[in-house]
Amino acid sequence: MTDRQKHTVQSAHPVPIDSQVAATLRYIRATMEAASSIAVPGSAGSAMGIVGLLAAGLSSTAALRAHWLLIWLLAAVVAAGLGLALMARPASLRGLTLSGTPIRKLALCLVPSMFAGLVMTAVHWSSGNLHAIPGTWLLLYGCGLVAASVPTSGAIAVMGGLFIALGLLALVLPDGLQTLMLGTGFGGLHLLFGFLIGRAGHGR
Repeated sequence: MTDRQKHTVQSAHPVPIDSQVAATLRYIRATMEAASSIAVPGSAGSAMGIVGLLAAGLSSTAALRAHWLLIWLLAAVVAAGLGLALMARPASLRGLTLSGTPIRKLALCLVPSMFAGLVMTAVHWSSGNLHAIPGTWLLLYGCGLVAASVPTSGAIAVMGGLFIALGLLALVLPDGLQTLMLGTGFGGLHLLFGFLIGRAGHGR
């Protein structure tokens, strides 16, 4: 076969440039999405859940029931510290920094709701409306989780939705059930989703 005949045969089967370009664009988009996301370790949720259950147990005892607000505020600080520490470890192993884009996105999603919760806690406490504090915490934390699901995963959005539902329920329940709602949310839901996220991570 002459060179001219070879050129004619090759030109009859043009290279699908459009499909190659589309595949390249898909690869670039997937790479950018992976670079802008952060994996939340299941251990972080489990650790926070254990702290929540301990706080629920302590605040439900007769001797400490009057100090439930202080117990839960201390538990929030401890749980946040544990969660950040456990999240920072896999992030550092993947080369992410605490000031990097994924971590910054996660913080921007969570911090506004946490700040609102702090402000509303002070408002409710100063007005003597302690009944509304647990529902406010659960509701605003759930909203923060839904927002944080954008740079993390859909499981976080589901957990956030459940926190929102618990918060709405807590706002209408009597005082005697407020600790139960807090324990169910910050204890039970954290443990459940920590286990589910951890199992999904091991599956990958």
